[in-house]
Amino acid sequence: MSSNLRVDTERLISRIEKLGKIGSIDGGGVCRLALSDEDRKGRDLVVDWMKKLNLDISIDQIGNVIALRKGKENVRPVMTGSHIDTVATGGIYDGNLGVLAGLEVIETLDDAGIVTRKPIGVGFFTNEEGSRFAPDMMGSGVHQGSLDLNSMLKVKDLDGKSVGEELEKIGYCGKAPTNNFRADSFIELHIEQGPILDLENYEIGAVEGVQGISWNEYKIFGTANHAGTTPMRLRHDAGYVASAISVGVRRLVKEMGGHQIGTVGVTKLNPGLVNVIAKESLITVDLRNTDEKKLKKAELEVKSIIEKTCSAEGVTFKSKTLARFEPVSFDKNMVLMVSNLASKMGYRVKSLPSGAGHDAQMFAPNCPTAMIFVPSRDGISHNVKEFTEKKHIQAGANVLLQIMLNKSEEVI
Repeated sequence: MSSNLRVDTERLISRIEKLGKIGSIDGGGVCRLALSDEDRKGRDLVVDWMKKLNLDISIDQIGNVIALRKGKENVRPVMTGSHIDTVATGGIYDGNLGVLAGLEVIETLDDAGIVTRKPIGVGFFTNEEGSRFAPDMMGSGVHQGSLDLNSMLKVKDLDGKSVGEELEKIGYCGKAPTNNFRADSFIELHIEQGPILDLENYEIGAVEGVQGISWNEYKIFGTANHAGTTPMRLRHDAGYVASAISVGVRRLVKEMGGHQIGTVGVTKLNPGLVNVIAKESLITVDLRNTDEKKLKKAELEVKSIIEKTCSAEGVTFKSKTLARFEPVSFDKNMVLMVSNLASKMGYRVKSLPSGAGHDAQMFAPNCPTAMIFVPSRDGISHNVKEFTEKKHIQAGANVLLQIMLNKSEEVI
């Protein structure tokens, strides 16, 4: 019976490891930044696997790759997928698990001779990480219409190279239109990237939604001067302001408590010399919360901290929004399906929100959507030490298989 159908875990892990060799770095991790040569090689490998499964493959104008397996009826497909781009010091599971588990589901169905009523599909989406080009979830956002295609194609990295130019360079500027693909439903398998499931000994996470994300960049303009001869009261120190903002963000989020999170992830000083007061600084502030009102409150408080600190030090600043996504709640019935099916399969399940952004949140406004989490050992991710045990990969992929079978109303 299809309810007893299981994936080939060894085949899935083999693919994860093969993809992980592209852009591999010391320590067992991977650097496959979006639209880099390494990303192209990774894309080529996954597309080759899709072709060998005889899937109908399309590439859209932002470089998203969608592969569909025909069903008995020509209706909207049940979709899964994630991303294969990584951060500069990433692991081999983040994003990759969700894409390759989707391929494994399809190959498992092929092996069993099962034809589903609805088509099923798997995709990987451009620049999910946002490490090279801001914002993150760029490809899925354009795919589902929450981000503008032409604006995103013009986005440049720190070297001045645009998304459009780099898509052309790696050969993945497709012709399929964006914002016209709608799925029957979308389910994404992903490592948790946090410590909860591992710490509390759960095997599956039924993800209720995704935190809202606010990324902002601030450039602070002061006055360079001699570090030994300039009295403290006469300084206009852009470096001090940057550090004061960093401390202020940490103090604010601790005071707010709850699900409020804040991070100053980038700090750059100019001229960056030991004996010169910084004339310029650049910082980024990452704020997240599951509650939109509280996230807005945090944004206003950070703005106040920056304005007051700059005024007191006699410096000016400019701000730029890098990304802004409201919190997303997933479809309650889909979340319940994940929890119930996983429990029936004998797994310990915990319902929880996602602290990180994911491609699934871009599908949520347009179709019933949910996510499946599996544990990250010690909660480590975006790190070469990122690791998920074989038994948890197996559990997540089998839950994904059963969810997709259920949603596609399979006919044997």
